[in-house]
Amino acid sequence: MNPRSAKILVVDDDHLTVKVMQDLLHLHGYQVLTAYDGQEGLSLARAERPDLIILDVMMPKLDGFKVARLLKSDKLYRRIPIIILTVRAGEEDLALARMSGADLYLQKPFDPDLFLEKVRDFLPKEGS
Repeated sequence: MNPRSAKILVVDDDHLTVKVMQDLLHLHGYQVLTAYDGQEGLSLARAERPDLIILDVMMPKLDGFKVARLLKSDKLYRRIPIIILTVRAGEEDLALARMSGADLYLQKPFDPDLFLEKVRDFLPKEGS
């Protein structure tokens, strides 16, 4: 997949974090959609069907685990990869991420190079 055609949804209630991820992803040619709470993220995911979703955990209205669970339990959206990106680092949080169906769990603050590598890993390769 050409990065310019990949659509990534970033969902986080921290506007600075969203801006940093948006700028980083734009710099590497990705289309970026943004939402600032779980309900908005869920609605946007359903409307836009992005190629990848990056979710914070602690957000108003719906937490990231619940958003992931709702999307992964729906046959229309279950194939969309979800990366949970959060400051929460406990074993219980990792277990909740797994139970939610998230494909990857990364901690904030994140290393930009590792973050981009993981983003690329979840997007279809060009020509596939």
